[in-house]
Amino acid sequence: MDEIDRLLVNRLQAGIPVAERPFAAVAGELGIPEAEVCGRLQRLLDEGTLTRFGPMIDAAALGGAFTLAAMSVPPHDFDRVAAIVNAHVEVAHNYRREHAYNMWFVVATERPESIRAVLADIETESGYRVLDLPKRREYFVGLRLEALQ
Repeated sequence: MDEIDRLLVNRLQAGIPVAERPFAAVAGELGIPEAEVCGRLQRLLDEGTLTRFGPMIDAAALGGAFTLAAMSVPPHDFDRVAAIVNAHVEVAHNYRREHAYNMWFVVATERPESIRAVLADIETESGYRVLDLPKRREYFVGLRLEALQ
């Protein structure tokens, strides 16, 4: 990442303006053309420097639901199960962890009653049990990762 990439990543973590052309607004703040903002963002995604770029939507505030889920998957079967889990449109993101429960993912649905059905489908398709870890209390952490040299 060069200095402009770092400035862009740090700026985007603060949110994107609600505007007809939000990337033009960000470009104006950074002093670069709008096309360069879009091109740099796409390159960072293509290279894997950024793994996701998109809105953070509170499914529960919109009448839906979300839950954190975990699975214990043998290493030799991890990629197959990850593909099954990730094929579900309700899965927001999936992480590998060094733990007995080594696969962690978030499921978000339009209706609260759909959570159990998605988890049951994943269990049936993968052959492994899914641990459902619904939110009991909400905390706002405000995580921001500064892109440095």
